[in-house]
Amino acid sequence: MNFYEIEAFLTLSKLLHFGKTADKLNMSPSALSRVISRLEEETNTILLDRNNRQVLLTEQGKVFKKYAEALLEKEQEMKERLSDIGDEIEGTLHAYASVTACYTILPDFIKKLTTRYPKIHFSVETGDPAGAVSAVKENRAMIAVAAIPESGLTSMETKAVVKTPLVYAAAKDGPYTALQGSPQDILSSVPLVLPKTGLARIRFDRWIKSRNVKPTIAAETEGNEAVLALAASGLGIGLVPQIVLENGPYKNAFEIFSAGNILGYYNVGFIRKSDFSGTISNKKIFDAMVKVLNSYD
Repeated sequence: MNFYEIEAFLTLSKLLHFGKTADKLNMSPSALSRVISRLEEETNTILLDRNNRQVLLTEQGKVFKKYAEALLEKEQEMKERLSDIGDEIEGTLHAYASVTACYTILPDFIKKLTTRYPKIHFSVETGDPAGAVSAVKENRAMIAVAAIPESGLTSMETKAVVKTPLVYAAAKDGPYTALQGSPQDILSSVPLVLPKTGLARIRFDRWIKSRNVKPTIAAETEGNEAVLALAASGLGIGLVPQIVLENGPYKNAFEIFSAGNILGYYNVGFIRKSDFSGTISNKKIFDAMVKVLNSYD
């Protein structure tokens, strides 16, 4: 049994097709069949249930697959140790951030990290801030920029960078620039553009329920930038963190109305897992990232 045979088995266990697997591995189907037969002989068990119509892993095959995956990870770790890369850290740091975070909070972090570790480069997934925690949990991102929930996050570490209030934004050339009265009066009298999910929506829904307010919701969308784009059309007033208005392309296009203490402030910052498991090179990137995060005081 060697690493080449194990890799062939793992590829077949994913594709479950001898012809497609053989093409991917640049070998003949008969040669692939011989590789699997040798593995079955060495393990003294049947790893695959094969017939003319399909290929399926047996229960023993599923157990062997887990062993094979762990073995290849150990092989990669061994290669990294033997490569003797020393203290030089290089590779890709995957991050998740909203568009606003990309031109407010993230640039300073990138500058600090790449100045200290010039061979680390970034791959940034942009999207709705509400998706930040999932991106980290699902290992699509090593770090994310988002609003930090008041109750904290299980198995996560956070680092707040900026505090910003939630506000209502009305287009200056729209019909809702002369709003008066309490926030409750405003919410009862004008249509709203709201985020579908996330901390702002949670707070908004909790507040209207406690006050028995029945707002008119003109639109719901994902991402603060989309909220502002629809509010700019005069569709309604948009609920967003003030940092989005102060730093975005719509900076001078809106009248801002305070939400007061009703919806409160956001702590915006970085979210990461408490611990990291993976290859040595990725662990080094993770540790470098943590060192830079700890420099924010």
